[in-house]
Amino acid sequence: MIRFVENLSEYFTSWENLSCNSPYASFFQSRQCHDFYSSLQCFESFSYGVMDGDELLAAVTGYVTVDKNPIVQFFSRRAIIQGGVLISGAASPAAVSFFLKETIRQLGTKAIYIEIRNYFDYSPYKHIFKQAGFEYERHYDIKNDTSSLCAIESSLSDNIKRCVKSSINNGVRMIYKPTARQIRDFYAILQNLYRSKIKRPLFPLDFFLMATGSGIAHWFMTEYKGEIVGGMFCVGSNNRLYEWFVCGLDGKYKGVHPSKLATYSALRYCAENGFSVFDMMGAGKPDEGYGVRDFKARFGGKLVEEGRFVHIAHPLLYKIGKWGVKLLKII
Repeated sequence: MIRFVENLSEYFTSWENLSCNSPYASFFQSRQCHDFYSSLQCFESFSYGVMDGDELLAAVTGYVTVDKNPIVQFFSRRAIIQGGVLISGAASPAAVSFFLKETIRQLGTKAIYIEIRNYFDYSPYKHIFKQAGFEYERHYDIKNDTSSLCAIESSLSDNIKRCVKSSINNGVRMIYKPTARQIRDFYAILQNLYRSKIKRPLFPLDFFLMATGSGIAHWFMTEYKGEIVGGMFCVGSNNRLYEWFVCGLDGKYKGVHPSKLATYSALRYCAENGFSVFDMMGAGKPDEGYGVRDFKARFGGKLVEEGRFVHIAHPLLYKIGKWGVKLLKII
């Protein structure tokens, strides 16, 4: 008989088995990621599963955002499930449907909406998600084949090749094990990017410092004449590396392209360290122009639409929140 469980940490062995065998396994649905979320004050972490005896059939781990301002928290709280739902090949449609409905019931009291950000193709399950109460939203991703250096080099645009060569010739240095001070310098650049262009909430500095301390971070930081000028923060597992954050002072110095060099370095790192796929984690919606997508496309990855599943638990608060985000972007 199937049953819903509210704390996957109590089923460590079953969780590990599913993570090793599910075609939908990613870092974001791992015990390691859940433990990291749980260590942060900016998140309220959760992990749910559906069991049949001792076998875990489906699972999710994620976080509900937490803001120190109670008013902001009330209007902006959202449950984010990165990577998609971890599903066993042995899970029946009924078990998956039951699990999704129970997940909605659990998170509906904590968040205004639930967003599942897919990094795999969930087409066989779309109708089950819809029946359970989720709507599918189209969303792009770009994935690079990093199985070999040859595959990487042959896919790069001429512009990227020139910029990488120029940056190296001008003395830009890569840093893979940054100090806390260098992470703070990187964060200052990233924070400015979010304030001036992206205009959405950014994780606090502690997120990056603690990720580094816990050993989950893969850094590709760029330094020019002693100054941190950009870089990339990644996480990885299951032969995949995920680009979570990237920024750079591109254009500040002639012939120096920090974001492009950092991305190129990450691609090479994948090929040299057993990561066969570099997932760029999001390239916007199909019906919207998106400069970030244009930038990522220059590295020769494949554009895929794996989309997102969204359940709105509180429609009125959701509309108010969307209005607030739009207002923020025009200020």
